Amino acid sequence: MSDSTAALAGAMTGETLAGRAAQVREEVSKAFIGQADVLDQILIALLAGGHVLIEGVPGLGKTLLVRALAQALELTYARVQFTPDLMPSDVSGHAVYDPKTESFKIRRGPVFTHLLLADEINRAPAKTQSALLEVMQEGQVTIEGKSFELAPPFMTLATQNPIEQEGTYPLPEAQLDRFLLKILIDYPALDDEKRMVDAITTGRTAGDFDLSQVRRVLGAADIIAMQRGTAAVTVDEQVVDYAVRIVAATRKWPGIALGAGPRGSIALVRAARAQAVLQGRDFVTPDDVRDIATPALRHRIALAPELQIEGQSADDVLRALLAKVEAPRK
Repeated sequence: MSDSTAALAGAMTGETLAGRAAQVREEVSKAFIGQADVLDQILIALLAGGHVLIEGVPGLGKTLLVRALAQALELTYARVQFTPDLMPSDVSGHAVYDPKTESFKIRRGPVFTHLLLADEINRAPAKTQSALLEVMQEGQVTIEGKSFELAPPFMTLATQNPIEQEGTYPLPEAQLDRFLLKILIDYPALDDEKRMVDAITTGRTAGDFDLSQVRRVLGAADIIAMQRGTAAVTVDEQVVDYAVRIVAATRKWPGIALGAGPRGSIALVRAARAQAVLQGRDFVTPDDVRDIATPALRHRIALAPELQIEGQSADDVLRALLAKVEAPRK
């Protein structure tokens, strides 16, 4: 991190961080209408330096959201459509022989960007999905035995369709654990959908939003500074204890066959810091932990078959669990 970025991060208060996040929210909302919770959770992941798995049926604006975010943040953006024949090298890059120089050159793949949209990630087999493991965890890519670091900030936004499961490859637990949050996106509210239809169809023949209305309000250095500022948000020992007790409860809760590991505790505290930032605070409260617990843990637990037969979801179980884990009182 440069000296100027470090100085910028040190000067940011909770109020300043919240104000900058509000600027981004305002601009992205010009294109991505409604779904305020979804946008807030993506901003939380961005501030915490994490990745997100977005689950929802096609046509709800997932691609538009990422494009609008890249526009508002003045970041580079790449989209990869995951298919059964996609190879790992199609994602990370590969070496190409150049007959003129009689040597191999590295052709960098689409992961060399700031915001990577991995569309329908469960359409590709495990060997291709795993191409993202190194870059999501370490911020680097290894091609032909040589490591290449990505320019920060880097964020993967992967999508999957929860309805159509034929010909898909469910993400393994090890990869699911790399995502800070799993975000569920639903159909927009009626009024929001009316605004959306009006914005796209009035006087235009194109079938998508005009992103030129989205102003660029922050750059890469600003985002890095905000991430540093978010990491410095105060978390009381009792709040950390509360987060760990929530995660530990998933390992022995009736109906949960597989609970969350220590990475779940780490993710919960990281996300709670960013949640506090969006609220304009420089300290984390138990409410921040509880509010973000479901998106941070829903993909880290596996339900027992009997609960699945009863039609219960991970969110149902987590709500019951959160109601029973006692929060700090002071």
